[in-house]
Amino acid sequence: MKREITVIAFLTITSWAFSQTITTPPSGDNQKAKVIQYIGLVKVTIDYSSPDVHAPNGDDRTDHVWGELVPYGMTNLGFGTATASPWRAGANENTTISFSHDVQINNKKLKAGTYGLHLIVEKEKPWTFIFSTNSSSWGSYFYNEQEDALRVEASPENSEYNEFLSYNFEDRKTSSTKAVLKWEKKKIGFTIEVPDINNLYLATIRDELRGGAGFNHLNWVSAATFCVQNNMNLDEALTWAEYAVTGPFVGQEDFTTLQTKASVLTALNKTAEADVVMKKAIMHQTASITQVHQYGRSLIAAGKNEQALEVFKINHEKNPEDKFTTYVGLARGYEAVGDKKNAIKNWEIAIKNIPDNQKQFISVYEAELKKLKG
Repeated sequence: MKREITVIAFLTITSWAFSQTITTPPSGDNQKAKVIQYIGLVKVTIDYSSPDVHAPNGDDRTDHVWGELVPYGMTNLGFGTATASPWRAGANENTTISFSHDVQINNKKLKAGTYGLHLIVEKEKPWTFIFSTNSSSWGSYFYNEQEDALRVEASPENSEYNEFLSYNFEDRKTSSTKAVLKWEKKKIGFTIEVPDINNLYLATIRDELRGGAGFNHLNWVSAATFCVQNNMNLDEALTWAEYAVTGPFVGQEDFTTLQTKASVLTALNKTAEADVVMKKAIMHQTASITQVHQYGRSLIAAGKNEQALEVFKINHEKNPEDKFTTYVGLARGYEAVGDKKNAIKNWEIAIKNIPDNQKQFISVYEAELKKLKG
């Protein structure tokens, strides 16, 4: 019995040992590479092996890559189950591309997931990128058209010389980017777009507010502000803004939360209610001179000059000890309503009392005064 146990143990260890491998250089010296790009909160990852134009033996394959090293059309590679294979769009194992969320490739829908990325190279026609649901096979030897999730066409372009095949991302925008393959003297790519990206953010925000983030009133402020900035989901944004002010254990009434609520009301065209809330914000003990001043300037930018002047007056009355910012506000307010005399008067007081941290901008303020006097 003891001998049998020893033999079984030996065979088990031997089997395990033969299953182990050592680390050696990649086949053909085709280095592994990975690039990651975020489109907003959507993560795109391309894993590939990178061949170079010069062969491992040093042969220069310039001008012999496309149509020779990488054959045109579909090819019988002489191994595996596929009798007609595209190029693996890289070297060695499958080139793969992963998307954390649903996307559009050249305006065609593609579900979130990981795909084997292949490419049909043509001599005089557009090339075809293939996104295969089979992402674990070695190269294209086992390619099966039935596993195609998507095909898109693209036209190659001439490019600067690239010794190593590489993928990168170009033309990056808020909701889209272009994945580009470059090798030798060619480049080709496809556009990745995230439709309704703001709705993805909204769903994430909504979910996060139900977790730990919901215990910080400033996160409710940020959520409501996001909706106002993108003019979306305003009714729910109002409940978020109100929660920032009065939510149990979370709400905090201050200038910031009140201003946020007023901004949502304004976006909902509830102007009268917004004005009431904003006046409360201005008069609130937490309202700083700078916050009120900036609000006044935003009113001027919106063409609400009379209202802006009133805000600057309130800021001055609340903070009689301030000899600079509130006078700058009055100067801008009076200038906005066309009262040059009072605008000049308040600019002169402000410049006379300019603090050290503003002296670098004194030429700007003096130019404002000179313009009025002129």
